[in-house]
Amino acid sequence: MNPGMMFIAILLPLVTGLSIPLIGFGRSSFKDNADQARGIYIEIIVLITSVIVALLLFHTPEGSFVFARFTRSITLSLHIDGMSKVFAGVVAFLWPLASLYALEYMTKDENENIFFMFYTMTYGITLGIAFAEDLFTMYFFYELLTLVTVPLVMHNLSREAILAGRSYLYYSLGGAGFAFIGLVFVLTYSSNINFHYGGVLNLTLVAGKTNVLLLIYVLAFLGFGVKAALFPLGGWLPKASVAPTPVTALLHAVAVVNAGAFAIIRLTYYSFGVEFLKGTWAQKVVMALALITILYSSSRAVKETHMKRRLAWSTSSNLSYILFGVTLMSPIGLLGALLHFIAHAFTKICSFSCAGAIIHETERSYVHELDGLAYKLPVVFSMFAVSSLSLMGVPGFAGFISKWYLASAAVESQNGEAYFGVVVLLISALLTAIYMMTMVVRGFFPEKGFDEGSIREYKAADWKMRLPIIIFAVMVLVIGLYSGPLISYLTGICTGPAGF
Repeated sequence: MNPGMMFIAILLPLVTGLSIPLIGFGRSSFKDNADQARGIYIEIIVLITSVIVALLLFHTPEGSFVFARFTRSITLSLHIDGMSKVFAGVVAFLWPLASLYALEYMTKDENENIFFMFYTMTYGITLGIAFAEDLFTMYFFYELLTLVTVPLVMHNLSREAILAGRSYLYYSLGGAGFAFIGLVFVLTYSSNINFHYGGVLNLTLVAGKTNVLLLIYVLAFLGFGVKAALFPLGGWLPKASVAPTPVTALLHAVAVVNAGAFAIIRLTYYSFGVEFLKGTWAQKVVMALALITILYSSSRAVKETHMKRRLAWSTSSNLSYILFGVTLMSPIGLLGALLHFIAHAFTKICSFSCAGAIIHETERSYVHELDGLAYKLPVVFSMFAVSSLSLMGVPGFAGFISKWYLASAAVESQNGEAYFGVVVLLISALLTAIYMMTMVVRGFFPEKGFDEGSIREYKAADWKMRLPIIIFAVMVLVIGLYSGPLISYLTGICTGPAGF
């Protein structure tokens, strides 16, 4: 397949997203069928993009595609390897479903054209991160992702939304500075910055400067860790839950937070290299930060009473499961990280979409308001229960598989800090059971004295919202019950030549 198709997959949602306000859906000529016309247009574009991505993943083009050149060695170029396939595959599968959900969720909004402009553009930029051939290209798209998602966080322009958008922007710009330092040092101490499994540092040039490079790695880890909500840099994430649910599901499951975890995987395994990092003080520091984040964010989720903010804290905790696997710096650690990368994406977009459906149909946002709602929204609450069991790590669900491999990798590492990580995973699983099942139990088993008449007027969610939720939940079960092919494929990426 022509390598230029990678650029087309990125460009298509960017250009068509920009065209949504220009077409003028909602003006007089489209007044009666504005929502339908816009919905068909968006869904067709997103589906075409996902089909192109699927073709690229199954018929991977050889070589790379350079679409901008700054110097002889610094270019914006695209290439697909095993890691690209994981991220792009998850994004391409989830985005059409997330868009279908958003079309129904946003029907009452007055600024749908602007919303879907940025929402669709985000798809292309996320694919740019997945297909980036080198650290410079990934950094370019990574920063574009910040710019295109800030308006989504601030969409309703309430005071709370504006403050959340500012917080997200400030955190992201600070992280960008740290990540840029890492980029500069990799450029300086390597002959080629193209991603290569095992790292690209020239150890001859690094000689005598090891501690400096290790410090730079920690700073870059923190920089990219902003989007992965790493403690103490994840304060923006719960605030961003003020955005419409399609945005929070997008931020917390598919695009932004996974982009942060993906960037850290690239930084660790494909730029600095585990041979250089493993056993150093830098490994201990970043592993400690990941474990602290898991415990801190799980504890905050238990305390939080707002549904979406509770799920946001859960996201912060679960993203650091991925980072814990990364910091083990072993093939099986990376395997556990990638399994959780995928399991968490499906699980969390399911749980956020369920929460959004509840809020959309009932206007109830707090945990104590969920009593008895399962009787009116049985499908939504059943799928929410599936996602909750997965997050807890119950056998038969996707979350169990990834957590099993993370724990196995920690034990196999024979690292004292990693052994403590197993204890942290167990404590976090208990806390997850508390903060997730509290919501499920309230929905199905209301407290004594519950007034059934208070929910009589509510209706079931529209099929455009229910269908994606059901598919997300089914995939959580499929991954949990039939994980063999996925594990075999990911093992090839984690142990194969040049990262597959």
